[in-house]
Amino acid sequence: MAATLTVWKFDTVHGAESALGLLQRMQKEELITINDAAYVYWTEGRKKPKTQQLHSLAGAGALGGSFWGLLFGLIFFVPLLGMAMGAAMGAIMGSMSDVGIDDSFVRQVREQVTPGTSALFVMSSHVVVDKVLDEFKQTGATLLSTNLSNEQEAKLREAFAEAE
Repeated sequence: MAATLTVWKFDTVHGAESALGLLQRMQKEELITINDAAYVYWTEGRKKPKTQQLHSLAGAGALGGSFWGLLFGLIFFVPLLGMAMGAAMGAIMGSMSDVGIDDSFVRQVREQVTPGTSALFVMSSHVVVDKVLDEFKQTGATLLSTNLSNEQEAKLREAFAEAE
């Protein structure tokens, strides 16, 4: 079963954090297997969002802090660092696109997750899609998602195992 990276955007700063209980309940009910998760929340007036990895929800296949750090760096911090840093990140971006995280995914998240909002990033597998979607719809969340094949997930794990 392939892993899926889903990004749920909330229209409030605390929306993603509030949805954690829902995610834990769905995992207990076996509607979703959470491999790893993290969230960002962006307070109005701040230059960048705060990020939080969810060790409590992470399963045996957790990707670790280097994955989330790099992903959030690409999405939120590269625009602040300017062109010189952008060129160096281009090479890293190439390896991320091999695992299903491409420019359009990064751009979509960057455009949607703005000051005053939050987002929950979940790497999951074995998802009962209709039930999980229904649960999240009730929170008012918007789904931004990219699917990873087994091969992409393996490449992702390999890339980040070296960094840990």
